[in-house]
Amino acid sequence: MKSRIRLEQYQGKQFILMVYVVLKRHYPNFGELVNSIPDHRSRRSYEVAELIMAGLSMFIFKRGSRHQADLCVNASFERNYALVFGMRIPIMDTVDVFLRKLEPKELEKLKTVLVKHLIAKKVLEKWRYGGRYLVSVDGTGLCSYDYEPYKGCPHKTSKNGKTTWQAYALEAKLVGANGFCISLISCWLENSENMDEKQDCELKAFCRLARALKKAFPRLPVLLLADGLYTNQTVFGICRKNDWRFIITFKEGNLKTLWQEIELLLPLHSSQKLDRVKQKDPVKGWLKEQVQYINDLDYLKYKLHWVEYQSSYTAKEPHEYFSHLSDISMDKVKAWEISRHGRLRWCIENEGFNTQKNGGYNLEHKFSRKELWAKKNYYELLQIAHLINQLVEKLQHIKDRLRECRIALITLWEDIMACMRNQIIENHELEQLLDEYKQLRY
Repeated sequence: MKSRIRLEQYQGKQFILMVYVVLKRHYPNFGELVNSIPDHRSRRSYEVAELIMAGLSMFIFKRGSRHQADLCVNASFERNYALVFGMRIPIMDTVDVFLRKLEPKELEKLKTVLVKHLIAKKVLEKWRYGGRYLVSVDGTGLCSYDYEPYKGCPHKTSKNGKTTWQAYALEAKLVGANGFCISLISCWLENSENMDEKQDCELKAFCRLARALKKAFPRLPVLLLADGLYTNQTVFGICRKNDWRFIITFKEGNLKTLWQEIELLLPLHSSQKLDRVKQKDPVKGWLKEQVQYINDLDYLKYKLHWVEYQSSYTAKEPHEYFSHLSDISMDKVKAWEISRHGRLRWCIENEGFNTQKNGGYNLEHKFSRKELWAKKNYYELLQIAHLINQLVEKLQHIKDRLRECRIALITLWEDIMACMRNQIIENHELEQLLDEYKQLRY
C-alpha cells in the first residue's frame, strides 16, 4: 500500500512537471499570447491571461465543472499553480463573468496560433501523408435542453409533440496515427432568424467551416477525411477549389449510379485484388486482409478512385469492412495506404469526441446555460486544454511509462491533482527537468 502511494506521488509530480516543460518548450511566450486577447472590462482585478489560464486549468486538470474546479483549490494548489503557470488562480465565477462578454473568435484565434506554431516547428510532420496533413471532419451534439437556450439553437420535435433543443458543433481536427486529434476549426450549427428557411445542418455548416479553415490556414496542405455524409459533389467541389485532397467513406446507397458502375467493373479488375496475412492472435488465429481498388471512375466532372478493405480472422467471421472514395490515384502499394489513412477518420470519434465526453473533460456539461458566447468560449478552452494535454500524453517516454506501469490516463490526472493539492513542487525541480528535455519526441 505504501509503495502504491509513493508511486502515485512520484507519477503525479513527474507529469505536472512535464506540463510545465511542454508549455515552456512549445510556447515560451504563452502568457504574452493570452494577454494579447482584448480586455473588455472596466475594473481589472486579474489579468486576461490569469482568467483564461484558470479556465484552461479546469479542463487541463479534468475537473468537469466550475464548482469542482473551485473545490480542488487549497493553499498547496495555489502555490504549485503559481510556480507551474506563473499566475494567480481566480475563482471560476470571476472567469465566467469574463467569458460571457469575450467574443469567441478571440479564443479561436488563440487556438489557431498555437496549432500554427506546432506546424511551423514540424512537430506534426511525421503524420503527414503525401506531404499533406490529415484533417478529419465530423459533428457532435454537446448538450440538450427542454427549452430554447439561445436564439437559433437547432431543435427537433418528437411524434408525441415534445420539442428538444441541442447545441451542436462541427469540427475539423488534425489527426495522426499516434492518436493526435487536434482541433483546427470549430463551427456551431445555428438556425437563421428567417423562420421560412430550413434548419441548419452539418453539410451547410461544412461550407462555412471550409471557408474558415482556408482563411485560417491558407497554405495548409489538407487531406480531408470524412464519413459517408460528405460523399457529394458539393464537398468534391470545395476540395478542388481549395486544392485539398480527400478520402471519404463510401457506403452502399451513396451515389447509386457509381455503385452500379463499380459492381460491373469488379470482375474486370480481379488483378487489383490484393491479399496479405498480417499477424496472429492466440485466440482468433491469423488476421487476413484484402483490398481491391478501381481507378478513374467518372462522376459528373470529377475523376474518382475507389478502394475496399476487409479483414477476417481464420477462426472468426469477417472482422472489418471499409469502402472509400478518393481523388488520389492508386496502385498496389497506395491502395493499402489510402485505405489505412481513410480509416484514421475514426480518430475524431474516439480520440476526439469520445475522449472529450468521457475522459474527464465533460464536453456535454452545461458550463454556461444561457449565454451563447460563454458556451462557445468554454468549448474553445476545452479544445486548447485538450491540445496541451495531448502534447504531454503523446510524448514517447510518457507513453512508455504508462505502458510500463499500466496506468490509465484518468488515473494519471487524479495523481496529478493529488500532487497539486498535497505536495510541494520546488523551482529547482522545474528547472532541472526543463534542462533535461531540450527536445520533445512524439
